[in-house]
Amino acid sequence: MSRAVQITFDCHDPIRQATFWAAALGYVKPGPPGGRLGADDDPFAAWQEFIKSLGMGTKPEEFRAAIEDPQGRGPRVFFQIVPEDKTVKNRVHLDVRAAPGLQGDERMTALEDECQSLLDLGAQRLERCDPSPPMEAGFIVMADPEGNEFCLD
Repeated sequence: MSRAVQITFDCHDPIRQATFWAAALGYVKPGPPGGRLGADDDPFAAWQEFIKSLGMGTKPEEFRAAIEDPQGRGPRVFFQIVPEDKTVKNRVHLDVRAAPGLQGDERMTALEDECQSLLDLGAQRLERCDPSPPMEAGFIVMADPEGNEFCLD
């Protein structure tokens, strides 16, 4: 029997990271239990109000955030504050499937378009690997706003 997984990011700014990765993955920012969010409502503000209503307070250094696949197929992604900086290359990274089924120039154009969208959200472009059949279809290595590496694949 398979198990569900949650991907957890240690970070300095959970809201910024969750906002970035929601856009990168096409995920949503869920609101707190029992509430309904309007189209213009901020889910993170709703969570802060929900936590306050429970009498728990919302210290900035304790705030966390999460994003979810709107279809419920992909893993939940959780962001928690840690005091230390990222100091080395991460040993696990995400491959974001931004050009499924595409090959050659069409694939790389789709990856470049997605790369530009993510640069606008605070990502960094690190390296491009062009297609080299039969083993390599091509990808772009990037880093999120806090330096975590990932690939547009």
